[in-house]
Amino acid sequence: MKNSQVVKAMKTGAMILALLALTAAAVVRAGEQQVSATFAMPLQVRGTVTMSDCDNSHGPQVTLDANLVLGGLNVQAIFRNNAKGTHERTEEYSTSAVLLPEGGTITLPKQPVLGGTGGNPFIWIQFLDSDNNALTSEIFLGRCVQGLTQVNPAFLSDVMASADILLEGCSNNPGPFITIDGGLTLSGLKARYIFRNNDNPVGGPHKATRTADVVLIPSGTTIQFPKQPVLGGVGGNPWIWVQFLHEDGEPASQEILAGRCVQGSK
Repeated sequence: MKNSQVVKAMKTGAMILALLALTAAAVVRAGEQQVSATFAMPLQVRGTVTMSDCDNSHGPQVTLDANLVLGGLNVQAIFRNNAKGTHERTEEYSTSAVLLPEGGTITLPKQPVLGGTGGNPFIWIQFLDSDNNALTSEIFLGRCVQGLTQVNPAFLSDVMASADILLEGCSNNPGPFITIDGGLTLSGLKARYIFRNNDNPVGGPHKATRTADVVLIPSGTTIQFPKQPVLGGVGGNPWIWVQFLHEDGEPASQEILAGRCVQGSK
């Protein structure tokens, strides 16, 4: 998704993080810990709506053939030789890894819907989350006899990123090894088709309206991302923070203190 100015203007959303204590062995292995955050991710639907049986008395058949395009997601590990808020001199080193590349896609299932107003109605589509909150405004598709219609709305949707963090080599110089893997859980996506017998959604003579919803992505669908190795660069058993980033480097979550590599072994 390259419309970075639009995406940046849209970026808001709650940032909720939870981090458990790291377990460690003195030199070789420090165990595994999970980091999770909920935030709004830029998404885009790119596809085509086809319409057929325009004169059917029960309404036309409408089908969406589309992909969901994901915004990218990175993770940043921050190593400091001193905890924040102290008066000691702090050395800092940070490094990031790509968890999901920008532009990854999910193919949405084709689910034909039958309109219910008959007589070649005017048709709109709107995208909702799993709780029926609107992610887009109503998008006018036209009338059935006009044929194919392209749709490509961009919007924000809440996701939860979870990363399992494995620390090794806590006493290494220039720092411990970290391996990160996990997944991105989506909050769900629906398409709502709206059929009206006139082209004014706010009124008009003899207006009849019918809606039909289809689930495109069930709530709780998870996309796994591959393991990413990250090397610390401060040495001396540093303090470690973790932060999720959008593909443009903007924070998706706050920095969260994970602790020190060997603290769990005490």
